[in-house]
Formats: sequence, C-alpha cells, structure tokens
Amino acid sequence: MPGHVLKQFLVYEPRMRWPVPPDIEQTISGHEVVSCERRGKYLLINFDHGTQIIHLGMSGSLRRASLDEPRRKHDHAEWLFDHARFLLHDPRRFGAILWHDAASGPITSHALLHKLGIEPFDPLFTGTYLHQRLRGKTLSIKQALLAGTIVVGVGNIYASESLFRARINPLAAAGTVSLERCQRLVAAIRQTLGEALESGGSTLRDYVNATGEPGAYFDIYAAVYEKAGKPCNVCATPIKRIVQGQRATYYCPKCQRR
Repeated sequence: MPGHVLKQFLVYEPRMRWPVPPDIEQTISGHEVVSCERRGKYLLINFDHGTQIIHLGMSGSLRRASLDEPRRKHDHAEWLFDHARFLLHDPRRFGAILWHDAASGPITSHALLHKLGIEPFDPLFTGTYLHQRLRGKTLSIKQALLAGTIVVGVGNIYASESLFRARINPLAAAGTVSLERCQRLVAAIRQTLGEALESGGSTLRDYVNATGEPGAYFDIYAAVYEKAGKPCNVCATPIKRIVQGQRATYYCPKCQRR
C-alpha cells in the first residue's frame, strides 16, 4: 500500500465491533498511503491527513486479492489501488475499521492505543523494565501479561508457554516475581514469540495468511498449552489446566512451583 494512491475505499458492512465511520470512504479515497505500521494488534494505515485503524478481531483477515477475484461472503471492506486490491474478511464482525484525524494529535494518543504497553521485541523491554512495572501488583503474573498495559503481544497461548519456559507459576502474584525471574521471563517471551513467528503463528484453526492461504501452527510445538493430563516434557508430571479470568491456563505443577 505505501506510496500508492488509494483509488477507492469501499465499505460493504458497517456493523463491526464499533460502527464504521459513515464518511470514511470519502475521507480516504483518492489519498496516498504514506506508510503502514502495527501497534499491538492494531494495523495502522497512515495518510497525510490521518490514520486508518484496523483490528482483525478474533478471526478476521486482511488479504491481498487479484483485481478480478470475486468478493467472498463476509468480505466487509475493500481497498482498491491501480496495482492491487485488499479485502477485510471477518465472519464474526469482531474487528474494527476506525479513523483518527491528524488534527486530533498523534495516533499514539488515540483512546485504543495510548494505554498499550511496550512491544516485546523493543530493546527497552528488559527484565528491569518488567520488574519495575510489576511492582506492587497483586493480580497474577499470567493476567498481568495478558492485560497488554505492560507488554503487548503476549496472548493466552504465548503467556502459558513463556511462563513454563521461565519456570514461573501462572498464579504467582505479579508483584512477587523477582528481578532474576523477570529477566528469565523476558527471554522466554522473546524466544516463544520468535518461534511462533517462524512457524506461522498460533491462532484459531481458520487462520490464513496475507494471501488467504492456511498458515502453520505454533500449537504443535507447544510444551504445555492444551496438554492437560499429558506428561511434562521436562519432569513427566501431568500438565494441569486451570481457568484465570475466563481464559484457560496450562502449566506444570512441579516445574512451576509457587
């Protein structure tokens, strides 16, 4: 998209997680895309007069399609360029298409973005940073990771896997995690996410990549996630499943003692 003029933006279904702004087609059609970025799970399409904010929800996808490909059921929006077209596909309509005008300030000030934590591969994400941000917090370390206000990108699967690699019990109070364990956890998060990126990510079984093809799954390499009752690959203790904040957590009771 960057460097190309958006000939036309088309909305076929405005009823998303939040209503699609009714004037967004006229707002961005005919303007050049300056750059594309990501912040947490938000995709940012930058124009000189503002930023389009895209969220894919639970099972949405944004794919590049040929100019003559028929639109599929649940394709709710389309970006049409001279050289290509892109379609937002979202069967559940949990995703979002929003607009942040440049006159409203930097995109980082938007209500959905300004409280997001640091990116996990940012050099500033260190054991010391994590330890300082966890200080005084009584919620569990697993829930602190999922909240997204300290670090983004550590979803439910990755949190369970990272805590296992760092040998930290998911029920431990976040504020009690020592600096040494925070350093192990930061390293484990980066290793876990790095491997997931190499294998194509881990998500719902209807995951597809940017061209609409099925992706690979990190799940098959998981050490604890969805392994309840199976032997730990380190100590052979049966993996345990619990529920935290309505999300399933998997861990080894022996390797991850409190």
